[in-house]
Formats: sequence, structure tokens, C-alpha cells
Amino acid sequence: MKKVITLTLVIALMASLLTGCLSTGATTATPAATTAAGETSAAQTAGETVEIEFFQYKREAQSTFDALIAKFQEANPTIQITQNAPADAGTVIKTRVASGDVPTIIAVGADNLYTDLAKAGTYVDLTNSPELANVQSAYVDTIKMVSGLDQVYAIPYAANADAVIYNKKIFADNGVEIPKTWDEFIAAAETFKKAGITPFYFTFGESWTTLPAFNVIAANAAPADFFQKVNAGETTFSEGWAESMTLFKQLLAYGHDDNMGKAYADGNTAFANGESAMYLQGVWAITDILKANPEIDLGIFPYPVGNPAKVVSGVDLLFSVSAKATPAQQDAAMKWINFLMEQGNATQYISEQKCFSAVKGVSQEEPTLAGVKEAFAAGNVVDFPDHYVPSSMTLDKLLQEFVLDQDEAATLEKMDQAWNEYKGRQ
Repeated sequence: MKKVITLTLVIALMASLLTGCLSTGATTATPAATTAAGETSAAQTAGETVEIEFFQYKREAQSTFDALIAKFQEANPTIQITQNAPADAGTVIKTRVASGDVPTIIAVGADNLYTDLAKAGTYVDLTNSPELANVQSAYVDTIKMVSGLDQVYAIPYAANADAVIYNKKIFADNGVEIPKTWDEFIAAAETFKKAGITPFYFTFGESWTTLPAFNVIAANAAPADFFQKVNAGETTFSEGWAESMTLFKQLLAYGHDDNMGKAYADGNTAFANGESAMYLQGVWAITDILKANPEIDLGIFPYPVGNPAKVVSGVDLLFSVSAKATPAQQDAAMKWINFLMEQGNATQYISEQKCFSAVKGVSQEEPTLAGVKEAFAAGNVVDFPDHYVPSSMTLDKLLQEFVLDQDEAATLEKMDQAWNEYKGRQ
């Protein structure tokens, strides 16, 4: 049974941000490279080239990883890394795993996808991996809580923050202050709409983009023990998420003329070019926005829902190693992961990707992220609700349908039905 992260754990996790963003029966094999620093496999000792695939779901980070791969391969010419960051990576990796075509390294977030693959025996068990000693313990606890497993099948690498990205110039030109309450948030959107400015640039052509805003709303509007109670059969989505659906629906009135026709990349470019006052994404979008327009003056602020409003944050990127990989590939994979965890390389990643590091001693000083530091310091943070929703529920698809029909009761009923079907298979 999945568990809700405790307040103590969340505060510890966020404190570290400020100082540091199928079948069952998983394997317990240990990759060769985790036994001692500098050890190499027999194949590498013999000078043979080892090829590994680095499958990662953050397309915006491709150029960062390309640079790090080039640096790594210069020092390790017998290890050849192929980076693969496809669109709709979740669907791609599930299909590949089901067919037995498993990449050497799988880099996703600490969510239901990681959980499903871990329970399916996809990964090497890294519970006793020495690499975890270099990771802040709160992040390790987080992936245990999300998966409901005692074993650890990944090395946490980066964390994020789900916050409103806003155009400071558009706010200033229209005399709008950063909203502190939901009513002020809607009032700001109304002000921009009346001025002929798109308040929010939606990109619902990709279903997952419905999740950032809804996650924050559900995390703050639903009872803190919602998932405990729904697991116990003591409540339903129709009861616990009713207010969340109502608030989410309010936002839909402040999009542009083609909310369903635009994708994530379109939104990044449009916001960068000043086509909306706000963008309901998380810090992961900032890198691509700045690539499109390095001169934009942007900032972030917590979604003003709840009292106090909690920032939604979770382990954004972790590294798992395939149990199907050869010993030489597992050894090479761990060598690559250790390279990424070196402080200079970890700092490069969070600097370019505008996120937070799980690696001890690596801190984030980016000014554009200052808008969430107060919430972090106060412990007003919570994990992503969709991390506790089984992938079989296809929450993103249900929300995408809701954008079209905006029938709150029908959508909540579909959620209940999908949850009951999931529970019935347990």
C-alpha cells in the first residue's frame, strides 16, 4: 500500500533543498561497480568497448547530458553512452520493458512509473550501494515512501518545485502584485484577460501538462490524509477531490484560443516570447524558456491555494540500472552515475536545469528560484499527489478529457471507477 509522506520527512527534504530539486519480485543483484571505487569489469580491463543506453525522460536536459557524456567519454573511451530521451517517455519505457528491451540506465522521477518498474523486477537492487552515502537521506526516504518498498532501486539525483512561472514585466506594466490567495490569483487572471493578455498559456495537447496545476491544487485542497483514507476505503475521489476539480475548472477560463492544440514545447516558446502573463508549469520549464529568450525577466511564486499554500516538490530525477544488463554494462552504468554525482557535474546539472540537487554538498543559488525559498524554509511543502495514483488510472488522460467536457462529477466518477479496478487487482 502506498503511503503519504509525513510532515517530518517533507520538512527534512525541503531543508536539504535549501542547503543542497506487471509482476513482483525484484532482483537483488549488485552491479560490479558498486563494490569499490575504481574497480572495472573484466571486459573493461581487457580494453573492450562497452556500450550502454542512458534512457532519460527529461528532454529539456538533453544538451546538458550531451555535454556531460562527452566529458565522461573523453576520460573513459572504452564506455560508449547513447542518450535516449523520447517524447512520451513513460509510455515508451513501459512498452520496451514489457517486450524485454530494457535500457541499461533508466532515469525517471520518483513516481508510479518508478514503482511499477521496481515491482516488476526491472532494476538492480541498490539498497546497499555505497553511492547512496553521497545522497541526502531524505531523498532516499522519499523514494521508499513513494514505492512502498523497503528496497532502494535508484540513486536520487535531482528535485524540483511545482510553481507558477510569471513574466515580471507584464505584471509590473499592469500593476499586478504576486497573488497571495486564490481569490487574488483569479483576480490577477481576470485583470490580464480584460487587458487582452492571455493569463495562462495551456499546452493540453500533451496530457501530462494537465498535471502540474492539478497536483498543486489537489495537494492543498484535499485532506492531508486523503490517500490513507482512500486506500482504506474510507473516502472516494468524488468526495476528497471535489473541491480540487472545481478550482482546476476555474483556471480553464483563462487560457488562450487553442488550449488543446498546443504542446509543452509550444508553451515554453510562447511564454518566452511574452504571449502570456503566467505559465502553470514547474521549474523544469525554465531552462527551455531561457533558451528561447535569454532576456526574459521571469520569476516564480507558489500557487496560492491553501492556507498556508504548500509548494509541491519531489524527486525529479533518479538513476536505476537494468537487471538485464550484462555485468560489464552494469559496471559501466555505475561508473557513469558516479561521474554525474561528482560535485562539479552535479552543480552543472542543477545550474543549467534550474532545479535542486540530491547530492550532498551541492546547493542551488539561482535567483529565479528565490520565490519558493520562503515556503521551503517554513516547511510548507508536500509531495506530488499523482505519485500515489497508480499509472493504470491514467490521471493525465482523465484530466485532459475534463478540459474538453468540464464535467466535474463525471470525471470524479471515472477516477473512482479506475481506482476500484486497480484495488480489485491487488
